[in-house]
Amino acid sequence: MTNESWERVVLPEAYRLSETENMLTIVGCRTVAYIGVGDAAVVRYISGCTALCGPDGNLTTTSQLAGGACSGAGCCQAAITKGHSSYAVLFDPTYNTTRIHNVSRCGYAVLMESARFTFRRSYAISPEFFDSTGGKAPMVIEWAVRNASSCAEAKKDPGSSACVSSNSVCVNSSSGSGYICNCTKGYRGNPYLLNGCQDIDECGDRDKYPCYGNCKNIPGSFLCSCPAGTRGNASIEGACQKNWLTPGVRAAIGVATCVLVGLFGFLGWELARYKRSIKRQALQRQTDEFFQQHGGQLLLEMMKVEGNAGFTLYERGQIEAATNNFDKAHIVGEGGQGTVYRAEIDGAIVAVKRCKEIDESRKMDFVQELVILCRVSHPNIVRLLGCCLQFEAPMLVYEFVQNRTLHELLGFQRRSRRCHVTLGTRLRIAAESAAALAHLHSLPHPILHGDVKPANILLTEELVAKVSDFGCSTIDERTQDVPKGTPGYLDPDYLLEYQLTAKNDVYSFGVILLELLTGERPLSRERKTLTSMFNEAMENDALLEILDPEIVDEDRMGVIRRAAVLASRCLVFPGTMRPTMRDVAEELQQLARPDEVQRTPQPPLVLAGLRIMDTGRTCAVPSWHTESKTSGVYSIQKEITFSTELAR
Repeated sequence: MTNESWERVVLPEAYRLSETENMLTIVGCRTVAYIGVGDAAVVRYISGCTALCGPDGNLTTTSQLAGGACSGAGCCQAAITKGHSSYAVLFDPTYNTTRIHNVSRCGYAVLMESARFTFRRSYAISPEFFDSTGGKAPMVIEWAVRNASSCAEAKKDPGSSACVSSNSVCVNSSSGSGYICNCTKGYRGNPYLLNGCQDIDECGDRDKYPCYGNCKNIPGSFLCSCPAGTRGNASIEGACQKNWLTPGVRAAIGVATCVLVGLFGFLGWELARYKRSIKRQALQRQTDEFFQQHGGQLLLEMMKVEGNAGFTLYERGQIEAATNNFDKAHIVGEGGQGTVYRAEIDGAIVAVKRCKEIDESRKMDFVQELVILCRVSHPNIVRLLGCCLQFEAPMLVYEFVQNRTLHELLGFQRRSRRCHVTLGTRLRIAAESAAALAHLHSLPHPILHGDVKPANILLTEELVAKVSDFGCSTIDERTQDVPKGTPGYLDPDYLLEYQLTAKNDVYSFGVILLELLTGERPLSRERKTLTSMFNEAMENDALLEILDPEIVDEDRMGVIRRAAVLASRCLVFPGTMRPTMRDVAEELQQLARPDEVQRTPQPPLVLAGLRIMDTGRTCAVPSWHTESKTSGVYSIQKEITFSTELAR
């Protein structure tokens, strides 16, 4: 069979192929076939298999063929996916059957009801399979009403629903969009007709609805009770027994039951109170253990000596209440250093960060880090307000920046080119971020971020940058046990020894600067990495080809080239040749000056309710969307056809 002879089978709109009852069945000794769905221009394969009669498909004997199960020797079967109303079968034309022509002349492929097929040895070496079915094989299709995609949509317009009987129920189709109608329990008939579902008189059909007592029919059901003076299950023959409980006996039993229920209720209440007390005590012991384990006592002593009045030690109960026991709805960010929750403590909105567990040997380092962090004061760094050490993992409490991140702003810029972020704004955000990292690196005990990326650069309503997510990082250059950072921003030098240095932060910042200049992501499934593309462009003097068109301007190309050269210096190998963050910040502050970018105005970015909306001239925000991730399918630009006429 050639590709041009394919014939696509299309079912009427109301029908779908049954994926549970049908299977693609292939018979032959060197036969490969596929089944696909789609139109004539684009076909997506959904299943296929191979039928061979020998180890290499070169048939020399048929003794190994056995009838019965379709196991791959002379016959194979493959399942299909659901929800399809058309399909086509394709033989693989690359399989050469010349050498087996005298033994097995034909191969067959058909979508058919799997329960109606039993393989015979003769099917693979003769036309018997085709002759026995007359070229036609049974196939199961499923029907449904397709004027609405689901019952929920059909209910929006009751006048168009096909379930018109008052005692009918709508059921979503199991074969794609649409629905079917059934009579509700206790009714039977045609749900597609007015009053088509009629009540079943169960009392009139004792064989199907057994009742060995008093039967009373009610709409949709029936009542079956034992005769007067007896009790039991009347639906079971002989189960109704004489009732020996007289009114006096029942009264005595009732009084005794009430006394016992009251007694057991009191004992249960006391037991529950005792268990709650034990649980509270155990929780308090565990809380104290965590506090000591994380160096809480050391922190208290250091705070007395250092006099850190602006730093608060929060109680476990405050954090649990503020985050609603760490409800997922409160999560505003997750990263390599921990999870961040939006919370409200004492009427103030804060960000609570749950760090990863710390090693017992690093307890002193962690306490020293908290003392240092609480002193960090910089307009472009998220301020640490306090911590809670009464959990298994430390909790850090930061000021809450009422907005989103540079990562989301860059993503929205890529999706909506009408939302223009000027070169001046981009360089200013970069300069502010670099200044914040430089400040962390310049402390007496330098703080190394370790995970510099756009998602960790928060933006205020005025698009002022604030660096975050550094509170759980280390404060020295100690060798790490596991890699830190995010793919695409991670310094390759760091992966050699897992030793965090300030130059690693410089490399990650260089990647961010490339994103701001090009509008591209650092990693792409279809193309090279952003850093490799940038290096090639710089070597070939083709920088203009990878720049974001929104910022390209002849009058500002000098500034852009200086920024690109700065980025290349941040990405150079080895890392010891890179500039310091202080040098990077100072140069960016020069580039971001209004006279350098010719005072190009920034179109308003109105941030309201943590959402971004494209209003044409300006960018206001009703939503920060994340791009969908869809799986691709392989397609061919040829018309695919189906046939139960299986000969090639």
